[in-house]
Amino acid sequence: MQVYLGKTVDEALQKASEETGTPIQDLIFLDYGKTVGLFSKKVQIEVYDLSDVILYAEDYLLNAIDSLGIESSVKSKLDNDVIRITIDSTHNPILIGKNGVTLQALNELVKLATNNHFHKRFRILLDINGYKDNKYYRLERLARKCAKDVQKTKTTYTFEPMPADERRAIHNALSGWRNVRTESIGEGTHRQVQIIYVE
Repeated sequence: MQVYLGKTVDEALQKASEETGTPIQDLIFLDYGKTVGLFSKKVQIEVYDLSDVILYAEDYLLNAIDSLGIESSVKSKLDNDVIRITIDSTHNPILIGKNGVTLQALNELVKLATNNHFHKRFRILLDINGYKDNKYYRLERLARKCAKDVQKTKTTYTFEPMPADERRAIHNALSGWRNVRTESIGEGTHRQVQIIYVE
């Protein structure tokens, strides 16, 4: 974390951008509206690195799991602008929950807390023992099977509602397929993917 001063927030951001070599729109900063100095008042902002964001998300997650009385550890990596956090605990099945519901809830909690703290949107994905990777693999296989059916029958196939990361796996699996396209429909937790036949 670095502190930058300026007569205005914009001036402080410009200084931070020049010093770090990061475009202003990509800076991760907190503006508390603090003014410092007795005679020449200046605005103070705090500029963070992505490693600070990852550390915050990890700490938040570990505290949440600890409050459940479960010991755990985490490992994180940045993968194409996605913060991937792998959890290892003494009670992995409990943290995954039925059909991954508990893991998904933890994911949303950590993402919301981190986004709110830094006033910026980050993509965060939690996984335990490869659970998510296995789920993506199964979804991609199912999507390809359903896409073949849609190509034959020309009838739209609609999946059950699922989280954004799982919908993305289906969209990616079928991008470039002939005579089918995918589309997300619905709102919030009811959002679904459709495989639609196209001439």
